[in-house]
This record gives sequence, C-alpha cells and structure tokens, in this order.
Amino acid sequence: MSTLSSFILNLIKATSKEYKKESPYKRVRKAVNEEVHQEPKSSKSMSLGDVDLIKESEGLRLKAYLPTPNDVWTIGYGHTKTAKPGMKITQRGAEELLKHDLAWVEAALARYVKVPLNQNQYDALASFVYNLGATNFKNSTLLKKLNAGDYRGAADQLPRWNKQKGKVLRGLTIRRAKERDLFLK
Repeated sequence: MSTLSSFILNLIKATSKEYKKESPYKRVRKAVNEEVHQEPKSSKSMSLGDVDLIKESEGLRLKAYLPTPNDVWTIGYGHTKTAKPGMKITQRGAEELLKHDLAWVEAALARYVKVPLNQNQYDALASFVYNLGATNFKNSTLLKKLNAGDYRGAADQLPRWNKQKGKVLRGLTIRRAKERDLFLK
C-alpha cells in the first residue's frame, strides 16, 4: 500500500464512529502518528497509468447520477459510497474521493492477493477491484486462480465480468479487455 493511501486509510479510520468523541485535531494527529510508525505492507501501489485507466473508464461527473437503471448513485470518478441524489462536488472533491477509494482498493489487493504481481498485473487488478468491489473480488474465481499461480487463467476471467443483472454492457466489455491486456503485458 502506498504511503499516501495508507495515510488516507488511517484518516478514514480516525474519523469512524468510535473516534467521534475526540476532537478532529486529535484524530488527525493520531492517524499521522500511526502512519509514521508503520512498516510498509506492500511494495506495490497504483501507478499513474492505473489511475488514468480508472479515470478514463469511470469518467468524471460532478453531479450524482445513475450510470444505468440498475445501478447505484455515483459521483466523481465512479465513487458510490457517499453518493446520493442531488449531490454535487468540485473537481478537487472528485480527486479527494478517488484518493479515498484508491486506499480501500490497495488494502483489498494487499489482503487477498497471495502471489507476487508485476506492476501491470497490479494496476489491472486495481482497476477491476475499483469497479467491482472488494467482496466480489474476494469471492471470485479470478482470485482463486491467481492465488493458485494460474496467472493466464486469472486474466481469462476478466472478460467474464462484463454484465450487470445478466445483461452485457459495452463499456464493461471494453474496460475488461483493457484490464486483461494490461495484466498480460
């Protein structure tokens, strides 16, 4: 996990309900102190190319919207956790939400992937996890194949994740093809 992502993750933890009684200053100070004293958990973090792939695939929307009729409210670069109808943000706000989301993506990869990855494989999986979520990734055949050392089999699973409610979506088909190509580079 990158230092920035780890720092952001600690900030998110520090603002959770159990810390609400502390002053914001103390919560931030505690998160900074925890970050300074932590060993790096992974040598990999998302490259700029990966962030660009996510931005390109998600697109930028400064007003909350439903990407498809069967979807959840989304804002910024595909952020869903806090998006709600009528919500508006700035470009800077979209970048901040993306940073927060990248932190949980990196945490999921660090937690569930048990085999070595090169940077392209890491970046492709980060884009995939960003789009599908940590739970879908954790329970996927893709991850099982990957952790068994079947890198080609894992890559071949990516195109299967191009549907929503059983319907093939063109945008997901294109995204998965890009992720697979990157994974196999």
